[in-house]
Amino acid sequence: MGIKQQLNLPYNEDLQVSLRTQHPDMLDFRILSQSLDARGANKGRPPKYQYNVEIIKAGEVFEPNREVLPQIQGPKEMPLIVGAGPAGLFCALRLADHGVPCHLIERGDRANKRMIQIGKYWRQGLLNLDSNVCFGEGGAGLFSDGKLITRVKSPFVQYVLNRLVDFGAPKETAYLSNPHLGSNRIRQLISKVSDYLEEKGCILEYNTRMVSLLREESDPQKIVGAELADGRKIYSPNLVLAVGHSASEVYRHLADLKVPMKAKDFAIGVRMEHKRKLVDQIQLGEFANDPNLGAATYRLSHEDPTSFKGTYSFCMCPGGHVLSTGTDVDGIVINGMSNYSRSSPWSNAALVVSVKAGDDFPVDSILGGLDFQREVENRAYKYSAEHGNGWQIPAQRMTDFLKNSKGKAELPKSSIPSKTVSANLHEVLPDFVSSHLHKALLKFDHKLPGIIAHEGLLLAPESRTSAPLTILRDRESLESTMFKGLYPIGEGAGYAGGITSAAVDGVKAANSLLSPFLD
Repeated sequence: MGIKQQLNLPYNEDLQVSLRTQHPDMLDFRILSQSLDARGANKGRPPKYQYNVEIIKAGEVFEPNREVLPQIQGPKEMPLIVGAGPAGLFCALRLADHGVPCHLIERGDRANKRMIQIGKYWRQGLLNLDSNVCFGEGGAGLFSDGKLITRVKSPFVQYVLNRLVDFGAPKETAYLSNPHLGSNRIRQLISKVSDYLEEKGCILEYNTRMVSLLREESDPQKIVGAELADGRKIYSPNLVLAVGHSASEVYRHLADLKVPMKAKDFAIGVRMEHKRKLVDQIQLGEFANDPNLGAATYRLSHEDPTSFKGTYSFCMCPGGHVLSTGTDVDGIVINGMSNYSRSSPWSNAALVVSVKAGDDFPVDSILGGLDFQREVENRAYKYSAEHGNGWQIPAQRMTDFLKNSKGKAELPKSSIPSKTVSANLHEVLPDFVSSHLHKALLKFDHKLPGIIAHEGLLLAPESRTSAPLTILRDRESLESTMFKGLYPIGEGAGYAGGITSAAVDGVKAANSLLSPFLD
């Protein structure tokens, strides 16, 4: 075993040279974790990299950091996984790594074909209801910057990151504190995961939508498979439900079956977009444009002392784009993404306000949050249809939003491929969301002077930050609290908040399915 060491180095100092100076007899080293501390850069303090490294000398070897998975005989019938987002794919991958194939169905298309359909939506408003930004191979994560940031504390985080590296992610993905693949790279990588699963004997069916769960006649609370839109039925005693947070018809079907669920809080707001140069200058000062640092990020939060509601930034995309991500012909939704290089002239982030179950929407119906989301998205669509073409995104200059300007105004150029329509966002967003955004923006301009800019743009609505409900499950087995054989997982079930946490939830589900065979 080697020596583990933590050290801080100026951002432009070579780690290997520094280690060699400190340890002349060093044979090799590997980075266990790496993070950038750029606090104070806008005041002239040079950024630093914080490293945790393992060093070995002659006769030593690195400590193993990968688990060896045994090959086992799993269930007689293939587990059925519904949804090929991060949760579903990593559930399938973990099963396959143990030698257990599964049957995976996904309503959308493979990533390369999906891009063609998405392009038609962005530029012509032609929405494919089953294959779009939210539905298809890789799920919505393929269009969210490829961020792998997670606050989840799980031993399976490293498994997920290591497997991503195996399929082509840069090696630093395994140790960076905020790894980022970019939407362009993660699309290529996820397709390799699908190919690998098929090589391992898994059955993968795309353009295959589930319409209902199948229940055993003698025991209606036992799930035995799924019925598909084409009329086929697939039977399995273990059904993993990994449909994502936008499969509203699945939520409604579960409510009809009385699958135990509960309403949960979520958030709604806008995308805030600036020229990347401005954000870099605000955050990095004299160090802006240094190629060793790349595009700058920020994180903002404010709690209103009277309402106790939080307003916070989310999914910050430096050097990125704003995207239209709707799943309904009469609803508008937006999100953000960056490619690996983060070289776009713009930077953006969601700026959202907490929406409280029972306060901001009624909970007498389990679908109250879903209906609330839908109403906001439909309002944005109607505004766009009245003032534009129905798929242009309502947008407003930050300064005009703060003045509550009523008239149309010329908008700065935006990164969004769907184009924008000049709007008064106070007419698009719920009143409490607009008022909290207004107050928070004034606070944020004190934290990051210059963030309120006339060339800054607010686009709306950002409404799919998380699922509006939780599908209840057993804490240990992850099985539905009432329906045997049903395993709700990932963001759509209310148990994850990003690519990595969803993938980890998929791994946990696979382990649960295999637990009787691993003892």
